[in-house]
Amino acid sequence: MKWHHVQENWSAFYEAITDKWPEADEGDLDEIDGDQRAFVTYLAEVTGQEPEEIREELRDWLTGEIPSDIVMDPTHDDHSLRLSGKYVNEGEDEYSDDASFGDDREEPGE
Repeated sequence: MKWHHVQENWSAFYEAITDKWPEADEGDLDEIDGDQRAFVTYLAEVTGQEPEEIREELRDWLTGEIPSDIVMDPTHDDHSLRLSGKYVNEGEDEYSDDASFGDDREEPGE
């Protein structure tokens, strides 16, 4: 994900931020309001780490995908569905009913 995803959905990321940096306080995050420089400075202060260490942690944290519970965007959903197509076995109909997903047993009468 990119920083603009975090910035645009700032308050929705509070839980993910406090999971990664438990020292962070939601009240302080409200004041930062998605400003990346202010966020790095704040984390350096509350964790006692150097700003460069925080920037490195932030880069690592941003390498992940946008959590689906944060951004519900049809464009993003369509992209994720297209990527998931590589997990559909050859000959399997990706549009078939998912009720028996993963059940390769033959049912009586088939």
